[in-house]
Amino acid sequence: MNAILIDDERANVENLQMLLQKHCPQVNILATANKVPDAIKMIEDYSPELVFLDIQMGEQTGFDVLRAISKRSFEVIFITAYDQYGIQAVKFAALDYLLKPIDIEELVAAVEKAVQKLDTQKQTSRLDFLLQQLMLPETSTSKIALPMQTETRYVSLADIVRCEADNTYTFFFLSDSERIMVSKPLKEYADLLKPSGFIRTHQSHLVNPVFVKSWLKEDGGLLLLASGEKIPISKPNREAVRQALQSV
Repeated sequence: MNAILIDDERANVENLQMLLQKHCPQVNILATANKVPDAIKMIEDYSPELVFLDIQMGEQTGFDVLRAISKRSFEVIFITAYDQYGIQAVKFAALDYLLKPIDIEELVAAVEKAVQKLDTQKQTSRLDFLLQQLMLPETSTSKIALPMQTETRYVSLADIVRCEADNTYTFFFLSDSERIMVSKPLKEYADLLKPSGFIRTHQSHLVNPVFVKSWLKEDGGLLLLASGEKIPISKPNREAVRQALQSV
């Protein structure tokens, strides 16, 4: 897999290069860049399959690089020391990112996923979706990308009734009765969807309050959904759930 490394700090590039050579021999590093204009030229000249892209690059960002590239037919792994900067949009687009300092196991896992994603040839749509998300205010996000085994689905948040954990998997239950399985833990989506009003009622359950019909007092507390489903409320979450429902 041919790759380009982009980071505004040369030491970070050298460190990443060393880690890749040692732990990810399938990655062939074509070139490196420290500035946005150089990064754009490198991508256009070399047509890499994979780009490791720093988010914050001085007064510019890695997103500026993506906006300038017309043919985004490559996989991207974002790298950042700022876990809040742009990561919300990256997560909604189901793209991979690594926090500095880079964890070796996370790096290896991200590269392996990049190989798999390239095989599906779906990367361009995910990057386009990311750039669309970046144009919106954080609270205006209306869709989320859900990576499935054979495709990436773009689902409206308004259509998500609830989410349920199954070990390291998450099931999304939609208003049209469709169920989508994603190989990521519920905690990741609970954190991601909290700003959009979704309520964590239980260790295994996340609910869209729009579909809550009533609070049942049976069994220590249950939420009755418009579909007739009953969702448990754990004792530690009761007060937070009550407050969240009052603010809807």
